[in-house]
Amino acid sequence: MSIDNLFSGSIQVVNLGLSSFLDALKESNTPHVQVDWKPGLDVDPSLISKFDKNRDIVDKANKEATDIIASGSPFLTGMAQAFEVIPGMHKKLILHAGPPITWDRMCGPMKGAIIGALIYENLASNPEEAEKLASSGEIEYSPCHEHNSVGPMAGIISYSMPVFIVKNKTFGNETYCTQNEGLGKVLRYGAFSEEVVNRLRWMETTLYPTLKKAVEFLGEIDLKALISQALHMGDEVHNRNRAGTSLFYRVIAPAIVRTSENREDAAKALEFIHGNDHFFLNLSMPASKAILDAARGIKNSSIVVVMARNGTDFGIQIAGDSKKWYTGKALVPDALFFPGFTKNDANPDIGDSAITETAGLGGFAIAASPAIVQFVGGNASDALNYTMEMYEITASESRYFQIPSLNFRGTPTAIDIRKVVEKNITPFIDTGVAHKEPGVGQVGAGVLRAPSEPFQKGYVGFASLLDE
Repeated sequence: MSIDNLFSGSIQVVNLGLSSFLDALKESNTPHVQVDWKPGLDVDPSLISKFDKNRDIVDKANKEATDIIASGSPFLTGMAQAFEVIPGMHKKLILHAGPPITWDRMCGPMKGAIIGALIYENLASNPEEAEKLASSGEIEYSPCHEHNSVGPMAGIISYSMPVFIVKNKTFGNETYCTQNEGLGKVLRYGAFSEEVVNRLRWMETTLYPTLKKAVEFLGEIDLKALISQALHMGDEVHNRNRAGTSLFYRVIAPAIVRTSENREDAAKALEFIHGNDHFFLNLSMPASKAILDAARGIKNSSIVVVMARNGTDFGIQIAGDSKKWYTGKALVPDALFFPGFTKNDANPDIGDSAITETAGLGGFAIAASPAIVQFVGGNASDALNYTMEMYEITASESRYFQIPSLNFRGTPTAIDIRKVVEKNITPFIDTGVAHKEPGVGQVGAGVLRAPSEPFQKGYVGFASLLDE
């Protein structure tokens, strides 16, 4: 429109500022559009210039990374006890969720889960002995992610725990995850009562060998295919796994019946899976990690390959700088709490399960599972908006994981740290909520945004690796 005609027609307003500026326009019925825009995260302008100069180099590296991620083929290929397959595992090593942390900084649910694990491993006979041993310096703590593993919530993996073996058949890398215990008072939420430990021992002595034989009988299970189907059935395979668990049940049940030597063990294993809608979470997580781990070490790639929380810190790792953790303070989710609990009881966000979001699932695919936003009073349109916003910070769209309500558009995949910082949009995550005190367990489920600090730090650290 020329300046001569600017004021000849009716006034129309495009507002780039605060939405409160629109109040007067609404009162006067003036046509207007509110642009959803905000300034980028606060970083040194010289770094932005450096990224601009290297944009083609980073884009090329990211194309390589996203092609690798898209080509990943995660299969469940077997089961074993942790000490048999996890690199570096030993009797006094405890793996945990999130970035590195020491006992003195651990949150309540992580300490509770470690207490339970030490009793389970017969390294302590009661909680008091376990806590004394845990804080003595005799126990080594290390992130699951640094041992090709993932764990939901507290993420504890100890020496004897059975784990699923997931292989990315395209690239040959393997990942590991424990069996899912269910909801409520369970080890991963920090509970450590006799009931919790006895369940873990039953899972080792009965569930594990029953499943192991069944998986060996089948040879392999295509997890990518199951996840793709689950998305079409209302899951996002992080906070909702009902469809994924059902699909897995249909595959594994005949094999359990055919291979189990004890009918009662077979029945109890099937009943346990049937009664635990989250059982598939411990398969979707290592599947996501197997896909992403293959993209580690690609020079100049700004794609995020890990988002993980330990209940104190939120950490990320980047493909082009994949051995370094960038961390910030973990935040408390907005949640629907179980009766008798409130946000004051909630521990800050915890768990490796945000690996699903990192792979384009979970909160990034929440448009496929709109019921989840009801946790915080949302509706189906909110779920669509959350997913649409995640396309703004990702480098690609999945070729296999599709959202029916978006006309089967691929899920937003491969978080680009540049876009997170430049657009000031942080990843959207749905999650469970643990009580902040050890021993209590789960108190709710909800959603939250990742904190901005790890991405700001990652942006700065990654920029230092780029050639001038």
